[in-house]
Amino acid sequence: MLVGSKRPTVPRGKLITIEGLDGAGKTTLAKSLLGELNARGIDARLLREPGGVEAAERIRELVKNPTVRIGERAEALLYAAARAQLVDEALEPLLESGTWVLLDRFLDSSLAYQGGGRGLGIEAVRDINEFGTGGLTPDRTLLLRVEGDVSRTRSRARAEALDRLEREEDHFFTRVANAYEQLAAAEPQRFRAIDAMQPPDRVLADALRALADLV
Repeated sequence: MLVGSKRPTVPRGKLITIEGLDGAGKTTLAKSLLGELNARGIDARLLREPGGVEAAERIRELVKNPTVRIGERAEALLYAAARAQLVDEALEPLLESGTWVLLDRFLDSSLAYQGGGRGLGIEAVRDINEFGTGGLTPDRTLLLRVEGDVSRTRSRARAEALDRLEREEDHFFTRVANAYEQLAAAEPQRFRAIDAMQPPDRVLADALRALADLV
């Protein structure tokens, strides 16, 4: 390299988040999308929330545990803390290196579940997360739409026991679903809604179309 020459700038990676009710098929879609992006020569990583790094995974164990009593505001703060650590330790370094990140849940989950479902208020929850994430915003958010009774049936059909949030009553998830729709309507340029009642291959095809302008 010549003295004084600059290294070529690596284009920043894309942050793709997948949102929706429990049982909507987020994890299934995320794994399929990862395979598709890698097959197209895109360096992509799959992470989850809460979690993705050690400290956040430990918080995940706490907030998911149905035997532990956690207040509503404490719950929102714990999710925000896990998210802040994930951004600092993994998301920003990966994106800066040019890696695409597929993220199973992000900020919108807290806005919908704690802001809407818990009734803490979307803007109040947004404020604490803006501080924690430094304002990091996804390049695209895929919102998987599924009927409430179907999401609950799918969650209960899993092998593992239901976590704290999955044990909530139907009216809680109705508020969550309504909050998601409110968020999507407010940012149509970022959100793409997908019918998650379809077979997985159709959901994947719709997701790829929703990312076509980024790819």
